[in-house]
Amino acid sequence: MRQLVSWLAVLLVVMLLVPAFALTTLRTMSLLHETVSRTDQAPQSGQFEAAGDVQLFVQQAGPPDRAAVVLLHGPGTWSELWRPTINALAQAGYRVIAPDLSPFGYSFRPPSAGYSTAAQARRLLALLDALAVPQAIWVAHSTSARAVIELALQAPGRAQALVLVNADLGLQDPPGTDPGLPVRLLLGAGPVLNGVVACTITSPWLTAELLSRMTARPQTLGPSIVELLQRPQRLTSTTEAIGHWVQHRLLSPEAPASRQPLRYMELPTPT
Repeated sequence: MRQLVSWLAVLLVVMLLVPAFALTTLRTMSLLHETVSRTDQAPQSGQFEAAGDVQLFVQQAGPPDRAAVVLLHGPGTWSELWRPTINALAQAGYRVIAPDLSPFGYSFRPPSAGYSTAAQARRLLALLDALAVPQAIWVAHSTSARAVIELALQAPGRAQALVLVNADLGLQDPPGTDPGLPVRLLLGAGPVLNGVVACTITSPWLTAELLSRMTARPQTLGPSIVELLQRPQRLTSTTEAIGHWVQHRLLSPEAPASRQPLRYMELPTPT
């Protein structure tokens, strides 16, 4: 019996050490991979604009005196993914504004690591102010739709219209929903969380696989799209910043307007 207990103890230690070793190794590899400065790496097609507590990387096209359309990407992507849409709208005569929404893309990350819906909405309003744009048509994909709903309710005069694309508004998980003890323990431990992010979201070996699972037509995902999405992953502290974003998304007790169904009845904006 004593020998059996000893073997079980050894097995338990091995089961704990192997994942820990794997996470540590992948996290170390991400640190070695994430060494590029955003100011050195950012494409020449855009520029940095002050937006409250951050500098957002912004790409623009089209006549500056025409109706503005702001294109907001979803998680794990950046403004360049909108390139065909940017070109089409500019050719149609719109002023197109495509920012990278922190912590993704080339934008600077907030010193407070604050990624609340309200904070993101404030940054977008500050960006409009910086660009001297009184109001815009907002096109928001996935989780960025939350900030746009917040913006439209708090500052309706700044939203001419909303276009929500596959919007992830969090309505299926009302504010205060407990993700469960295992998730809270995992996300509360920074080193463990960074290891998990490093071996999933920011892993260059899994970009194509993760993308195919999130796309209705994975056959359209060629190597050029994968390479495009991987470019900002080489920026310093990318894994840590995305870890903070994940932590906020799953653990924050905030109750933004975008997660309150009745608030949608107040929307004055064509949507």
